[in-house]
Parts: sequence; structure tokens; C-alpha cells
Amino acid sequence: LIYDSFAQYLVTEKGYDEDLLTLPPDNLDFCCKGLVLDIEEGNFLKLAEDGTVLRASHGTKSMTFEEILEIYGRKEWKHFNTVSGMVSRTAKYYLYDNYFDLPGALLCARVVDSLDQHDGQKKYDFWKDMVAAIQHNYKISAFKEDCGMYFPEVKNHPDKYLRRCPESVKKWLKQLKNAGKILLLITSSHSDYCRLLCEHVLGSDFEEYFDILITNALKPGFFSHTPNQRPFRTLENDEEQEALLSLDKPGWYSQGNATQLYDLLKKMTGKLDPKVVYFGDSMHSDIFPARHYSNWETVFILEELLGDKGAVPAKAESEPLEKKGKYEGDQLKVPYFVSKQWGSFFMDRLPGLENAEETLVHTWSCKCISTYSTIAIPSLEAIADLPLDYRFTRFSSNSSATAGYYPSPPRALLPSEDSVMMK
Repeated sequence: LIYDSFAQYLVTEKGYDEDLLTLPPDNLDFCCKGLVLDIEEGNFLKLAEDGTVLRASHGTKSMTFEEILEIYGRKEWKHFNTVSGMVSRTAKYYLYDNYFDLPGALLCARVVDSLDQHDGQKKYDFWKDMVAAIQHNYKISAFKEDCGMYFPEVKNHPDKYLRRCPESVKKWLKQLKNAGKILLLITSSHSDYCRLLCEHVLGSDFEEYFDILITNALKPGFFSHTPNQRPFRTLENDEEQEALLSLDKPGWYSQGNATQLYDLLKKMTGKLDPKVVYFGDSMHSDIFPARHYSNWETVFILEELLGDKGAVPAKAESEPLEKKGKYEGDQLKVPYFVSKQWGSFFMDRLPGLENAEETLVHTWSCKCISTYSTIAIPSLEAIADLPLDYRFTRFSSNSSATAGYYPSPPRALLPSEDSVMMK
């Protein structure tokens, strides 16, 4: 749906090739989290932790090792410094780091293929049209106005696109609240779309699960825009009202910033430095800014762990049975696949130069996980049945790159017979 809603706009409003509207099913293999689009070159890159290019494609077509060496060399990619600082507002590159974005990566790759076929371009200039397509489909008034293709379709067929929240997770949220925790929902979606999702996913009583709901939060700016913070606003019929000077009580708000939110949490808990644990699925919008700017604990929801079951570490084996999470020990059957074109999200092989041995290296995405997350889990369901006082091993606990994965590290990161030991 996301792919179609952008493609439709490019074809009807911007005159792009109609072929973009038909999507061969095998094209979806192209979608892999952690890719960076080098906009001017029309190339997608998979980066190693030191910023060198591990794999690349021009449009949808994979580049050979020789082509990568010729264009990028065996050195840090020129924009790595800004991309690793999570700077995203640039016309030079775009980082694809969550599933909501990925269909856009495939569309951009196909746009490059199409432009090459027709114009043989050297520098590409389609990005402004892509931004316009995103704006058209997702602007704050789009849901209300039935604008674009995305919102009307989700409104009309929510069952086709939304999965109900498992009972275990709902029970867990209630347990947390009953144990005196303050629960927050912080989303960049506007309140009308958020309500549709939450009613469908959690039920019509969804507001009872949370003390504070913040919509149109405009992450990562919610965390990073200090000292020029956006004020919180109240809502009436999903319309934003006047700006508030401070946040004084729990409720539903729009926009805002982490600093004033934290002041309210101090007031509500009666503590000088209340501990916040923030769950999110985007490194760029959730995990990095919450850790870097607010110093919150961060739990990274990483679906890649579903497609890559490693062995359960010995430590988990020693937990008594009733303390085990529901995913330990039972094999998961999930529609999660690893991209053939891009390989593992966590590791990749770097070919040796001039007959040297190839080496195994961590991807930059993998490095970010152990740097900015407290722990990483495949889903909330994976921890919902654990006791609330369960003690997780943090990434930072013994400076191991795998310590914080629960219930177990991805197989790609476990030492195996044919892998080269990481220093």
C-alpha cells in the first residue's frame, strides 16, 4: 500500500513512467532495513561499522565488488560522518531504517532504473518529487481530507492492514500500570490516525492503557530540539489548540518536547530523576535520540531477530521454567525473510584485496544496536509473559556486542566454524 500510494502520485502528478505502478512480487526482496540511498548517484549502500561500503546497488541492480571499489574505494563513505551522527535532513542521502519507509526505497530504486532506461542520467534529481509524494500522502490534514491513497485505504479496510494486539501484551501493559508505572504513548502520527490504529489494535478502551498520549510528536525533533523546543498543544476534535507554557497533568497532547515531558514525570513520580524505558522500532527516530539526548533506557524492537533464531544462551537455560519468556525454546514460524540481495542485517563478508582472506565484519546498523539500545527484542510479545522484575542483560554489561539481545543473539553474530573471529 505504501509503495502504491507513492508510485501513484509520481505517475499521475509528476509524469513518471507508468511501469512503476506494477510491482513484480520478487522485487520485495530488495527491501532491507539499514540501507542508505546516495541520492545524487542513485545508489543504495550497505555500510560496515567503520563506514566502508559492503554491498551496493545502482537502482535495483547489484553492483560488483570491482564497481564498488572503483566508485567508493575501501575507505569511509564520504557522508558517513553525518549519517552516523543520525543527521537526516540533507539532500545528499536518505537512511532507510524502518519498515514504514522501506517501500519508498524500492520505489526510488525503480525510479533510477526507469530514468537510466529513458534518459541515461548521471546525476539524479527525483528526490524532491519523492518528498512531495510523502507530503501528499501523510501531511497532517490528509487523514481528515481523505487525501492521497494511504489513509482512505486503511480507513476502509483496517483488517487488511492491521493486526490486533496479542492478549499477553495487553495484560502486560495493565500489569505495568497496576504496579504503579506511568505509561506513555509517543507517536509522530496525528491524533486521528493514531485513534484509528489504537482502537483497532488495542480496542475502544485503548486510552485506559496510557497515562499520557502524545501525537504528532515529530520525532526525532521531540528529543533533539533543545533549546528550541516545540511547545505541547491540547487537541479539540483532532485540531491543535494554543501552545502550553508547561505540561501540568497527564492527558492527550500534540507536538511537545522531551524536556517538559520529563518535568511532568518528575512531578507525577515525586522523584528527582525518574527512570524512563522507551520502546521503539526506528534507530533514527526512537532509539538514538531517546538515548543520546534524553539518556533514557531504550528497548529496540528488532523484527530481524525473528528471521534469525540463534541458540538460546546457556544463561537463559538456567532460568526456572516459569521465568522463561514464551519464545525461548519454541521455534518461531514467521513470515520474516532475509534479503537475498543484501544478506544479513548484522554481519557481512568483506572480500580480501589481492588474494587476501575475506573477513567478516559487523554492519553499521548492528553497531548502532549495541551502542544505543539497552536491549533488543523481536517483539513486545517476546517479553510480555516474563515477571515484571525479570533482569535483562544489557548491551553495556560486559561490553559484548551480543549481550543485550533477548531471548538470544542473532545466529549471524554467533561464532561458527566458518566465521573469522572478530577482534
